[in-house]
Amino acid sequence: MGRIGFQEILLVFGLALLIFGPSKLPEIGKSMGKGIREFKTATKEITDSVSLDEGSSDKK
Repeated sequence: MGRIGFQEILLVFGLALLIFGPSKLPEIGKSMGKGIREFKTATKEITDSVSLDEGSSDKK
């Protein structure tokens, strides 16, 4: 369990197409891409700040 196969992905895209329609899907994809990009940026910033804090505590 936990792995998503091709059939499941196809089912999800088919349902999204039926629910939202073909005109809204590009907008939804664009907003999801922006959200993922912002999440990755925030995660990287937090990781960088934690690694900097660990480096400064080693020197004390």
